[in-house]
This record gives sequence, structure tokens and C-alpha cells, in this order.
Amino acid sequence: MKSAILSVGTELLFGQITNTNAVFLSQQLNLLGFDVMYHYTVGDNPQRVKETINRAFEGCDLIITTGGLGPTQDDLTKEIACETLHDEMKLHEPSMEKLEDYFKKLNREMTDNNRKQAYFPSRAVIFDNDAGTAPGFTLEENGRRIICMPGPPREMTRMFEQKVMPYLETLSEDVIFYRMIRTYGIGESQLETDLEDLIDKQTDPTLATYAKEGECSLRIASKRHTKEEAEKAVDDMLETVKKRVGQFIYSCDDEDLSSVVGKKLLEQNVTISCAESCTGGLFAKTLTEIPGISQVFDRGLVTYSNKAKMDELGVQASTLEEYGAVSEETAIEMAEGLARITGCDICISVTGIAGPDGGTPEKPVGLVYVGASYKGTTLSKKLTVRNVNRTWNRTTTVLAMLDVTNRLLDGRGL
Repeated sequence: MKSAILSVGTELLFGQITNTNAVFLSQQLNLLGFDVMYHYTVGDNPQRVKETINRAFEGCDLIITTGGLGPTQDDLTKEIACETLHDEMKLHEPSMEKLEDYFKKLNREMTDNNRKQAYFPSRAVIFDNDAGTAPGFTLEENGRRIICMPGPPREMTRMFEQKVMPYLETLSEDVIFYRMIRTYGIGESQLETDLEDLIDKQTDPTLATYAKEGECSLRIASKRHTKEEAEKAVDDMLETVKKRVGQFIYSCDDEDLSSVVGKKLLEQNVTISCAESCTGGLFAKTLTEIPGISQVFDRGLVTYSNKAKMDELGVQASTLEEYGAVSEETAIEMAEGLARITGCDICISVTGIAGPDGGTPEKPVGLVYVGASYKGTTLSKKLTVRNVNRTWNRTTTVLAMLDVTNRLLDGRGL
């Protein structure tokens, strides 16, 4: 079934809020087997809302709207949907009773304009709102169907999951199952090249690559009559993909690299500490955002200056003088010094040039050395981060540190 998502609200057009509803609905509709063809966003203007609904119905059987169901004069999505599908508004007594009870419990007087929320198209199927005052509904005419839900994400999400999803499941003949495969260390063009024959010949399952902040993702999706059939098709294709690029895959369930690393640290009870220069504590911040990580994360030191590297970690002045702060030798001594101080299983260090200034032909902006002490052995990895800006350089450096940690936990080489 071809579908469109219509977000109603002038605040969306002004950029005052982010349209998270459209993202959520697209994901859920695809999983249910509905093809999302269009996203529309329109302000609180009755004529433009009506025009957009009519335009969407030219190519779609289903429209899902969010917003415009409240008590104020500019909340007119419900009335316009009713008019478009040739129905008339009538009082829905159960909704009115719930509305009156809601205000009674708050010990507040219900104003007349709130009564508007209890009127619906006479043929509508009503969806109760367990998180707010504006119910949703669905209305159908000659194979065209519109579902209207409230705009606040908390209300919309709960209504969709509890009321709308079970309703849509009765309409869909197919189910889409997909996995989002997360990789690190391979570019999007190389990933596509390595899978080129699979992508060129794809029918079902389908494959699509995506690039994001220093890493790449691969979406494998299948549309079948049952979830079990779709899941098997995706998993079979995943096994083929793993044979090609498995060394770069760190998650088959769309998990962030930090979450994967945190989970392994906790499951394996491996303690970790870090000493950071160019990232300024960003690696420690990333780790401490993981719930429960205090069980294994000992400490993070920001040794930004040469003096701090010497005082806190015991880096030799001669090393800094001969090789410089940004060097393999310094990264190794930072990790070894941290290991002496903390005794952690993994001690990871980083030193580099975050930019935008400070680079030289020999040591350009984006040059980074990651050191790691693990099981009595100290390792290092050199990388040159693509120099986009200081924030990008620091963020992608943290990804590199996470990748090093992940490989150590898996027993793989750097």
C-alpha cells in the first residue's frame, strides 16, 4: 500500500521544532510493509492542508497526519479530512465523557473550545489518546484512507504503538524486515564496490549503503508475506555480506560503536582507562554516557600539554623532544604510563592534531596516534583523519579509539 506522511504545524516550517514524527512513522510503516512515497509538511492553513491532502491522494492509498487535532481555531486537520472524504462531523459521546473526566480530575473547568476535540467524522474509527486530550481517528472512502494523530511526539508515539499499529497490521499483506549493518574502517565507495554484484542484481532482499561521520552502514531489507520469511532472506544475505566485508562489521543491529564497546567491556568485565590529548576528554565522555559503565571505567586523564604528559603519565622529555607530542612513541609512553598508574586491563591513549591550525607538511592536521596497553603488550595505530573541521576531527578520532578498543576485546589485530 502506497502511503504519505503529512505533518501539520507552522512551527515545523519555522524550524522551531524538529520533525521527529516523520522519521518515526517512516520507520514503522516500512516495517509493516507500507511503501512511504512522500513526506509533506504544511503550516496551520486550512486551504493548504486541504490541497496537500488531495495531492497526496493522487498517488497514495493511505495518508497519515500528525498535528492539528487540538482545541484551538487553527487546529483543523480533522475537519479538513472529514470534508475531503465526504463525511460530516458528529459528537462522539465516549470521547466527550473522557474529556470531561480528564478536566474533573485536574479540578479545572473545561473551556468550550475543548469540546471540539470530541467531534469526529461520523464514519471514523476513534483511537483513544492515553497521553493527552486529543484522540486520533481513521476515515476511509472508496479505498482511500486517512489516519490522523496528535502532533506532540509522546502522544503520537504511544497512540501509534498501542492503537494505530494493530489497525494497520490488518491492512498490510506483506511485512518488511531489515537489518542495519554498521561498519568502521571502510569507505562507502569501497563498501559498494565490494558488494557491487549483489547490489546490481538485487530484487529481494535489497541492499543500500549510507555514510555517516567516519563510518558506513548497509541496509539489508526483504518484503515477504511473513516476518519469518523476510528475516530468513535478510539473514541469508547477511552471511554473504560477512564473507566479503565481515572484518569491518561491528554491529548487525544498528548499534553505535560506543554501545557495542560498552556492552563488551561489561560482559567481559574488562576494566579501562584513557589518557587523551587532542580529543580533550571526548572519549571519556562517550564512555560515561553508557549506563552501568562505572563497573569497568576507572578514569580519564586529559594530558593536553607536554608538561601534563610528563607529570601525569611519565612521558620522557627526550621522547617529546626527539619525536614530538604527536608521535607513535609518545602515544605508546602515554598508554604505558597510564597502565602503571591505573592497572586497568585496557589503557588507551591518543595524541594528534585536531586543527584547524598547527599542522605541518610532515605532520598535517588530522594526524592521530592511538596507543593501547592490553595484557602486557603495548600497541599503536596511526591514522590520518579527513580534515573537515575541528569537531569532525575530534569525533572521528574517538571512533578510531573505540575501534581499537573493540578489536582488542575481540582478540583481533589493529
